[in-house]
Amino acid sequence: MNKLIYISFLLVFYVSFSQTETDTLRLQKIEDTKALFSNNDTLFLKKSDSVTLKIHKEATLIDSLWLNELINSPLYDTIQYVLRDDEILITELEELPTDLLKERLKLLDSKTPFHIEYNPQLEQIIKTYLKRRKSSFSGLLEKARYYFPMFEEQLDKYDIPLEMKYLAIVESALKPRARSRVGATGLWQFMYQTGKQFNLNVSSYVDERSDPYRATEAACKYLASLYKIFGDWDLALAAYNSGPGNVSKAIRRSGGSKNYWNIRHNLPRETAGYVPAFYATLYIFEYAEEHNIKAKESALSYFETDTVQVQRQLTFEQIYETLNVDIEVLQFLNPQYKLDIIPYIKGKNYTLALPVKDIGNFISNEQQIYTYASIEDAKREKPLPKYMEMNDRIRYRVRSGDYLGKIANKYGVSVAKIKRWNNLRSTRLRIGQRLTIYPRRLNVVTASNTSKKAKSTVKKALPKGKFSTYTVKSGDSLWLIAQKYANVSVQNIKDWNNIWSVKSLKPGTKLKIFKK
Repeated sequence: MNKLIYISFLLVFYVSFSQTETDTLRLQKIEDTKALFSNNDTLFLKKSDSVTLKIHKEATLIDSLWLNELINSPLYDTIQYVLRDDEILITELEELPTDLLKERLKLLDSKTPFHIEYNPQLEQIIKTYLKRRKSSFSGLLEKARYYFPMFEEQLDKYDIPLEMKYLAIVESALKPRARSRVGATGLWQFMYQTGKQFNLNVSSYVDERSDPYRATEAACKYLASLYKIFGDWDLALAAYNSGPGNVSKAIRRSGGSKNYWNIRHNLPRETAGYVPAFYATLYIFEYAEEHNIKAKESALSYFETDTVQVQRQLTFEQIYETLNVDIEVLQFLNPQYKLDIIPYIKGKNYTLALPVKDIGNFISNEQQIYTYASIEDAKREKPLPKYMEMNDRIRYRVRSGDYLGKIANKYGVSVAKIKRWNNLRSTRLRIGQRLTIYPRRLNVVTASNTSKKAKSTVKKALPKGKFSTYTVKSGDSLWLIAQKYANVSVQNIKDWNNIWSVKSLKPGTKLKIFKK
């Protein structure tokens, strides 16, 4: 009986202990996150027979703000200008003595809200860039003539340091269609979900992460939210790369320090090199003239371009044929259009960016251009491609007489795409070389004998009778030439003069124009 009473007592004691309030979690909404913290630098939670936990007030505040913002980092391994671990660093450079570098970094530190402090690691990165990557910075300066005014406009709007424009160089080398192996895309390297969070939508035709203007505005919103959380631009940079969670962990592991250089060793490896890469890029651009780094004068300026909203679907090829604007220029100014097609969708305001000199021509001839596009679309055996069709890959074997433009025209794609699909740095080909192609004109992908038969049937005999000769002038396009003659179409001129590509039209070319 005594044993039974003893066992009952133990059970009652155990149950009552397990119901105590100290072991119960209560979740409640906290309107003011700061109410979580006292005025002390750290808080200690004490419980008998338990480990004493130290909590850093500012780091916990960062966590809470981060959860409220619901932001996930879009970046992991997208850095193109961060030096590889196995890359040998330059420690001595005649044109940049250490004392001179210290003096310049001190000046930059006084002019910017960043903590640009001299240290041997930063010196090595700057000197390595100057020694091994100097030529690439000349190309970046050229692109910067177009992109930087756009960046500065948005950075100023969101009260972000203008020097943050250099971040896009670290991210993408100013390539609007840059894509990392994990899918981060565009000048500012947004992942799909993070892009959606900042209203950068992706469809079959359009990837707004590659839209320079929209992506820049999204990056500014993201950076502004990170600064609101951390109160420090160096830490905001680190968080842009690795995510606020990793920066918060590094702050904790560094004893609560919020100085980037003090927490750097506790950040992910790629982020540890990220901010120094930004500083090095900032230095080189600010002192480009002193290091004899110059941009090409022929670069297109942002102020030399304008946009117009399209009223129907247009292809880059149709724009080239009517306005004679090079497709490469159209791709540079409109990188968000994945298939080189500007769609027209009700409720969407898709725009076309053009050099200012061509905007007037477009507006003055807008209805004629749309009419021409309608006629060209009606000639297609198949409708314009859907994105899913691009998965139908073929392997093309290069034959004697082939060149990229010829192959591109055959399959209805651009030369730039063939180069990108096959990682080609030049247009040179060798006989027997295999090329991966995602054809837009799927109906041409047949056996070689079928292809030869198709060629023989497609070839048209020249009409008989009198013809006049037209000499192509600078600024001419097939469409503009066709407008000069009654009942003559662009296709007529192509057939009569064996023109397989609109890009073969050069000033001085003689064209036969038959009377109909």
